[in-house]
Amino acid sequence: MAKYHESTTVFNYSWEQVTQGFWNRYPNPFSTHVLSEDTVTREIRNGKLHSKRLLTKTNHVPKWGERFFKAKSVNIIEESVVDPKEKTLVTYTRNIGFNKIMSVVEQVVYKSLPDQPGKTIAIRSAWIDSSVYGFGTAIRAFGLERFKKNCAKTVNGFNHVLQHMFPNNPVALVASAAGKEHHGSKAQKLREAAKHASDHMKAQAEQLVQNLSVKG
Repeated sequence: MAKYHESTTVFNYSWEQVTQGFWNRYPNPFSTHVLSEDTVTREIRNGKLHSKRLLTKTNHVPKWGERFFKAKSVNIIEESVVDPKEKTLVTYTRNIGFNKIMSVVEQVVYKSLPDQPGKTIAIRSAWIDSSVYGFGTAIRAFGLERFKKNCAKTVNGFNHVLQHMFPNNPVALVASAAGKEHHGSKAQKLREAAKHASDHMKAQAEQLVQNLSVKG
């Protein structure tokens, strides 16, 4: 049975900015596993932009998987539909080749957050499957974990690109400042807790010395 994974990401950029940045995601420091990207077709149908691209990614596998995966890279088909009227960007990706060994099908829907102006939510759904008899469960589990790690790289890479494309975006700047304040507050609490523990231990040590002195 295929493994299913779903996650959501909120980008602190408008839908227009996210859609513009989508075509400029690579290269970036977090996606070095993406080797190349080529546009196969692009056309407008019924007011929507339909695109198909071919991506090539590295295919690192553990030792046990080398008996199944011989190739050092894998090709990915990415199809997307941009609907400027509804303000949605929907992408579909799937690997071509090695499908029986492991297939990964992913859908991502990017759309504006109506209650949070200037922000865009990405809803990601993925299905990982394998038809290798006797090893399907292990391969699906491996594929799911690798997919999760690559998702984190994808999000970090996309944010990196958006930050460079729109450095003065007010929503992102506010979110960044709030994040720094949160981490600073958390660090301050940790320092205070450490100082409290240190003072407590010091008081206990002093009390122990006094007790020994009295007994002496």
